[in-house]
Amino acid sequence: MVVSERRLWNKTTTEVRFYLSSLASNAENIAQAIRSHWGIENSLHWTLDVTFSEDNSRIRKEHSPENFALLRRLAVNLLKQEKEFKGSLKMKRYLAGMNNNYLVQILVSAR
Repeated sequence: MVVSERRLWNKTTTEVRFYLSSLASNAENIAQAIRSHWGIENSLHWTLDVTFSEDNSRIRKEHSPENFALLRRLAVNLLKQEKEFKGSLKMKRYLAGMNNNYLVQILVSAR
């Protein structure tokens, strides 16, 4: 069980989360595992949701969800490798959709 407290200005919220694990009951190891999970959630999944609205995706049939998830991750990696334009990943994606030369630049920068 983990109790989290969050304070914003004059409002405090408390959240209780329960975890099941095969780890030995060592608080430091369990806390590290939980933090590493949320680190992944906050970096990659948040980026995918902001850049591609992944949480709103209606793709549900057969292997399509896995295939599109793979394509989104590939696209995020390609967009991150392109260093010339200093905008957000979402803006890079938009520009790549509007400008074929920029799209080619993104694909070439992956070398």
